[in-house]
Amino acid sequence: MADTTLLIPAIILGLVEGLTEFLPVSSTGHLILVGQLLGFNDDKGKVFEIAIQFAAILAVVWEYRARLAHTVSSLTSESLSQRLAVNLMVAFMPAAVLGFLFLKQIKHYLFNPIVVASAFIIGGFLILWAERREHVVHAESVDDMTWRDALKVGFAQALAMIPGTSRSGATIIGGLFFGLSRRAATEFSFFLAIPTMFAATLYDVYKNRDLFSVDDIALFAVGGTVSFFSAFFAVRGLIRFISRHDFTVFAWYRIAFGIIVLVSAQMGWVDWGNH
Repeated sequence: MADTTLLIPAIILGLVEGLTEFLPVSSTGHLILVGQLLGFNDDKGKVFEIAIQFAAILAVVWEYRARLAHTVSSLTSESLSQRLAVNLMVAFMPAAVLGFLFLKQIKHYLFNPIVVASAFIIGGFLILWAERREHVVHAESVDDMTWRDALKVGFAQALAMIPGTSRSGATIIGGLFFGLSRRAATEFSFFLAIPTMFAATLYDVYKNRDLFSVDDIALFAVGGTVSFFSAFFAVRGLIRFISRHDFTVFAWYRIAFGIIVLVSAQMGWVDWGNH
């Protein structure tokens, strides 16, 4: 039987994952902080994060199901579908290769409050810079992107292996620097999340396979359901938001959150290396 005392933490963490995974604010940083404050940061908590991350991916798949289905069905006949598939493969490779080679070292050396806080704050200032510089757009939509654009975004995504950076933040802001429109950068970030997060989830499932238990199915189902729906609304909300606003609000949020990381670490509230 699942521990019913964990249902409330499961709902809260599912909500945090869903709302932050696709925004440029680092879901990992938020899950570390909230998981520690809720006392749900043990081995079961880490396996639970795998489940709610998987649910968040499914929300993107559902939101873009028509485009994805069309891309797969027309892969042999339409150049736009072929271009999107190639671009996703090209963008996926840098993080996949670098993660395979250096993930253990990154987790060992970089999961500490100074690195996490620095990544939050530096990322915030990069967003401010990206928004205030002259933005020359050469790709208004995902369909306008070349494989070179995709490769640049892929290397930007690789920076997200630094804890606190944010995968979506790195890809969206990287896209802005590389000449993508806000909508193109955001939507390509969503599409790129699918292979990237599926691969990361499968790796985490294999690595932690001994920690999974049928007794936790109800817990995972609750957290996953909350994560799915909150991610679904976050993705839709972000697309609507960027049609009328820039990313400046996320920049200031990141800077404020970086300060929270430093304070919580200094006060001993959160162990930012325990992840």
